[in-house]
Amino acid sequence: MTTNKELLAIREAETPRGLGTQTTVFSDKARNAEIWDVEGNRYVDLAAGIAVTNTGHNHPRVVAAVAAQLERFSHTCFQVTPYDVYVRLAARLNRLAPGPTPKKTLFLTTGAEAVENAIKISRRYTGRSAVIAFSGAFHGRTMMGMALTGKVVPYKVGFGPFPAEVFHIPFPIDYHGVSMQGSLAALDKLFKSDVEPSRVAAMIIEPVQGEGGFYPAPPAFIEILRKVCDEHGIVMVVDEIQTGFGRTGKMFAVEHADVEPDLVTVAKSLAGGFPLSGVIGKADIMDSVEPGGLGGTYAGSPLGCAAGLAVLDVIEDERLCDKANAIGEQIRSWAEQLKADTSCIGDIRITGAMCAIEIVADNDADRPDADLTKAIAAEATKQGVILLTCGVRGNVIRFLPALTIGEALLGEALGIVGKVVRDLAGVIRKAS
Repeated sequence: MTTNKELLAIREAETPRGLGTQTTVFSDKARNAEIWDVEGNRYVDLAAGIAVTNTGHNHPRVVAAVAAQLERFSHTCFQVTPYDVYVRLAARLNRLAPGPTPKKTLFLTTGAEAVENAIKISRRYTGRSAVIAFSGAFHGRTMMGMALTGKVVPYKVGFGPFPAEVFHIPFPIDYHGVSMQGSLAALDKLFKSDVEPSRVAAMIIEPVQGEGGFYPAPPAFIEILRKVCDEHGIVMVVDEIQTGFGRTGKMFAVEHADVEPDLVTVAKSLAGGFPLSGVIGKADIMDSVEPGGLGGTYAGSPLGCAAGLAVLDVIEDERLCDKANAIGEQIRSWAEQLKADTSCIGDIRITGAMCAIEIVADNDADRPDADLTKAIAAEATKQGVILLTCGVRGNVIRFLPALTIGEALLGEALGIVGKVVRDLAGVIRKAS
């Protein structure tokens, strides 16, 4: 039998150390919200491949759709001989995207690719070059993705210089003393001191920051940004790569605000585990690029597009947006009790099934406890629960279960995590 230890030795010898991994267990099989490693150990998965498998691992309808497509063909390249699943999926997304304006959709392969293309399209449409992003944002590991990302370690350190004319303003986080008014004041100052609005092609925002710490943008803030973009002719890009497809209790998280974006980037759970991303945008903006300016050899994989059609069916038929809200309430109730029982839960953030607890020392928002956070995730894995951490300060535990997880299975996992937190909080404090 191959062991985790044996595979870890090969991993360390044959793959670069810059490719970080959250755990040292190697997957052998996965179904819905459970993973079994190569030694037969079973884990409840509260990561879902970083919000990729919203429909669960190997959902039967997704597997069947991909198998049927594979029988037809795996690849022809859409730019050479196009295929039906691409245009059918585009049509469905165009009608699901927020707002009444006619839409068009471009498919790609990765989230970073989607972001890159959204900026390309914005610059071509406006004839401008500057882009505004937010502190704490994560938009990918390509050069433009890193430039837009608002977190240095580990994503940007040592990789510069980055593309020019990318500007950042603070993301509103009341828990850290950054108000919506403060963020808007910083935007106004940026326009007066660094870049005139008439030179800005796009403003890109995550409606709920992912890697930054699961901080939701106030709906009123997004609505004001929409007005600012309209006033100055700036393309509003909403990054729904982690938040989309039911994760926050809406098909798209921006639907929590009364806003129609100009462009929406999507990926992750779009195809239930198959590499597929896209840009959904207002038709006149999407059509501003000449033929040949967009695309890619693997962009819009037929297997991914077939999976995407099945994913949309599952979200609708199994009412996964409603299930996301139920999951969020179950986690909220658990987290509030844990907060009452300990002094290490500084903040609880619930947006559908995109949930987080912020780990601090003695209930103090200014004392992030990254060591305890890391220890919780590591010990949870040992006890059979896969957890992810995040946050600019490294002190956030995030919960991203499949939206198909059962209440009992989620309760089992939360019970284990709660015991881990209670057991470790005192130990870490004594050690420090």
